[in-house]
Amino acid sequence: QGDYNYSFSTGEVLKHLNKFYKRKEIQRLGVENGLDARLFHQAFISFRKYIMESSSVSADLHIILNDICCGAGHVDDLFPFFLRHAKQIFPMLDCMDDLRKISDLRLPPNWYPDARAIQRKIIFHAGPTNSGKTYHAIQRFLSAKSGIYCGPLKLLAHEIFQKSNDANVPCDLVTGEERVFANEDARQAPHVACTIEMCSTNTPYEVAVIDEIQMIRDPARGWAWTRALLGLCAEEIHVCGEPAAIDLVTELMYTTGEEVEVRNYKRLTPLTVLDYPLESLDNLRPGDCIVCFSKNDIYSVSRQIEARGLECAVIYGSLPPGTKLEQAKKFNDPDDPCKILVATDAIGMGLNLCIRRIIFNSIVKPTVNEKGEKEIDSITTSQALQIAGRAGRFGSSFKQGEVTAMHRDDLVRLREILGEAVPPVRAAGLHPTPEQIEMFAYHLPDATLSNLIDIFVSLSQVDGMYFVCNIDDFKFIADMIQHIPLNLRSRYVFCTAPLNRKEPFVCTTLLKFARQFSRNEPLTFDWLCRHTKWPLAAPKNIKELIHLEAVHDVFDLYLWLSYRFLDMFPDAVLVRDIQKKLDDIIQIGVCNITKLIRASQSAAAPGTAEVVPEDFPLSKDARVVSGRQGAASTEALSIAVEAAGLRRARSSRPSRLGSRQEDLKSYGRGSLANRLLREGLLTQEMLRQLESEWQDQHRNGRYGIALGNLWDSD
Repeated sequence: QGDYNYSFSTGEVLKHLNKFYKRKEIQRLGVENGLDARLFHQAFISFRKYIMESSSVSADLHIILNDICCGAGHVDDLFPFFLRHAKQIFPMLDCMDDLRKISDLRLPPNWYPDARAIQRKIIFHAGPTNSGKTYHAIQRFLSAKSGIYCGPLKLLAHEIFQKSNDANVPCDLVTGEERVFANEDARQAPHVACTIEMCSTNTPYEVAVIDEIQMIRDPARGWAWTRALLGLCAEEIHVCGEPAAIDLVTELMYTTGEEVEVRNYKRLTPLTVLDYPLESLDNLRPGDCIVCFSKNDIYSVSRQIEARGLECAVIYGSLPPGTKLEQAKKFNDPDDPCKILVATDAIGMGLNLCIRRIIFNSIVKPTVNEKGEKEIDSITTSQALQIAGRAGRFGSSFKQGEVTAMHRDDLVRLREILGEAVPPVRAAGLHPTPEQIEMFAYHLPDATLSNLIDIFVSLSQVDGMYFVCNIDDFKFIADMIQHIPLNLRSRYVFCTAPLNRKEPFVCTTLLKFARQFSRNEPLTFDWLCRHTKWPLAAPKNIKELIHLEAVHDVFDLYLWLSYRFLDMFPDAVLVRDIQKKLDDIIQIGVCNITKLIRASQSAAAPGTAEVVPEDFPLSKDARVVSGRQGAASTEALSIAVEAAGLRRARSSRPSRLGSRQEDLKSYGRGSLANRLLREGLLTQEMLRQLESEWQDQHRNGRYGIALGNLWDSD
């Protein structure tokens, strides 16, 4: 081969190379030199190809191979050559020691020397929703000479800002998109209410309040709670949240030499899990809130409620804060005819609502796991308690709360979920800092930001009390703007911008922002108006309402960037003004949401219905279909059909079979089935076969298994 004549066959070489690859000792040596399983495999494939196909294998490697094949050497002797080759294709291996030191995340308390320089007092206010735990922490915040409140939502920060100033305690507001000063001359007030990502770890305070501490386990945002808990420079840190986080907070504070005082609170008003489900929207009463876990369910339920001559308010996550507050105000107003609320779990935090009874329309919810993968599963005990606890709020017109489900078998499971203990919070999130990524870039100047992050996470070392948050959103933006010439610090800032990846309009706008920024051309108000086609009219259908919500997100994005690049995003004041006007326009749309749904259904071209048909089985069925249209269409239909029966899988009464057959027939008339038939992806015979299989699985009680298998196969 090449300049050398091997005295052994190609097969023999391959046999010894494979033996080398499989040896545990070699794999261990690889790990010690920075080659995890993935890198080790890639390096071996390249090394094997080099040996088998190259015409210029080095003389010393040729001799070693010859010795091994003749029995005079050992396959382990190949390791120095393998490592030399690996370093050529993975340059980072040469500076692995430095990179390991930079990505060592085992002592996060040491990142905050200012906080370690003072002895802080930690008070944990532990209790369920509606127990007064946050109220007591805020009372101490208001009585202090200076203080900072850190909350998970803009709405919560805004509420504390309002409360403080109403109590004649000057308080500033700081969120990612907004700065509001209590003092007219823009002097910093001694108190500040902020979203937790925006808290300063350099400013000294007498009192700090960290709300919803259990979110320290959040796969995406947990790092912000960890940073606040370890880094805030305050004499007293008041932590509020679920008792499930007490042990972890105590352990974390043990590593900083700080003791934790725990104050336990009980719910202030009784909460009863009812023995009966709602079963029909005809049984709704004033003060009821139906909780759904998808927009499609929101649309469908709200239309059916208004078809019964009842008014309902609507709240879901992607609505602007102003619209949520207006809908909450409408529902809470005793003089307003609107007495029913339809909402997602967005009501779990940040809104004061006068709810008599919480009704779970479904108990399954799409979630994202620690690896960033989407799953559909039953809601957790923590989520169920957070939502159910909104009923019978202390101080509202309802002195006790009630909770139930739409369907009987969901109620059985809901009762089980609410009766389970909340599992303890076991680990706190961490996130690489800009400084750490800059140091990585110094050692690996040719790596993309996305690759730098990947390498950082793969090398990072954390102890058992911490985990590295998933960085999918960060990487998504990094890959999207990789081709745009930006310096590393600016690129990092763009990658941490708040972005809804599901909204193409918001993504393309961020791309345009970055492109214009790279050309050093300021993003003016006029440019933004042209891009968003402002001014905009009130929405005529659901599609237009969703677009307006996306435009609101674009304005948020502009304001967020304006506080980081003031000279390049100079028109924040003008943008804030039109964002308020847009909020009013969206409110008009939400107030008329059932009209928009009707318009969407009647105006939709064949096969392009934007919302589920009114006769579509409610709840999880809609979500599974809407979330899976990119999958094989017949599989999507099969999942939807099975999901329609999943809720009732535990019941074996014959009457249920008949009712689900009717649901299936109704489903067959729905827009997705018709579209699949029209496009030739589904035949009438296949539809009949699906119906037959569904009935067989019902008799055998196999819904859950079949749905699980289908979902896992994607």
